[in-house]
This record gives sequence, C-alpha cells and structure tokens, in this order.
Amino acid sequence: MPIRMLDYQSPEYDQMVALRYEVLRKPLGLQFSPDELARDANDILIGAFDEEEILACCILTNAGEKICRLRQMAVRNSLQGKGIGANVLAFTETIAREKGFKSLYMHARKAAQGFYEKLGYQVCSDEFEEVSIPHVEMKKNL
Repeated sequence: MPIRMLDYQSPEYDQMVALRYEVLRKPLGLQFSPDELARDANDILIGAFDEEEILACCILTNAGEKICRLRQMAVRNSLQGKGIGANVLAFTETIAREKGFKSLYMHARKAAQGFYEKLGYQVCSDEFEEVSIPHVEMKKNL
C-alpha cells in the first residue's frame, strides 16, 4: 500500500476530496466550500493507495511555531479498523518531523479519540462541537 504526498488539483487530489466528502462530510449533510478547498493548496496532502485507487488520506497544515495541524483524516469506510489509518498517520508523522515540526495537533472527533490515543495522542481540551458533532483537541510531540 503506497503512501505518498499528493499535488494540489491533481487527479489523486480529486480522489482525496471525494473520499473526504464521502467519509467526513456526506454523513453530516455538509459540502466543501470553494474557499475550504482552496486552502489545501498550501498544505501537505497525503494519500494511501491500492494501485491508483485512494484508500485513506489526511492533510498537514503549518500552524507556526514548529507545530502542524492534522486535518481531514479519512479512511474508506469499508477499510476502517484494518491498520490503514495507523500506517497513514505514521507516514504523516515522519513527513512532519522531516519538515522540522516538533508537535502535531488535531481536532479529533470523539468517535475517533480512542484510535488516536492508541497511537500516542493526548487530549488537551474540553469537549467542543465542530461541524455539528463532539470533538476534542489532541496533540503529540514528534
């Protein structure tokens, strides 16, 4: 399962947007705005593939002060629980370290909190609502 960085507005990026929509937005009745997608141009885009089909993805955003934010982590619904997300996150952490980041944080859905805790992330906020569902902020030093 190759995991690699993607180019903004490439065919692989289009697959990434479709996967993010299917897993993260559609169940909540939400769409991406053009402004949201335009912000991806400055980020590190990561995808895992089987042949040419995307299986999982995430985005790293520079938050300044050698901190990056993990966003839009998604694994194809039929493949969740098979270790793909953990492999993508390990690759992502390596990329972040190589780019000089010292820590990574995210707004994690409460439903995914246990997944991130198993991989060394710690809750660092009270629960809050984002995109209409409960989240917590989590972080990990790299």
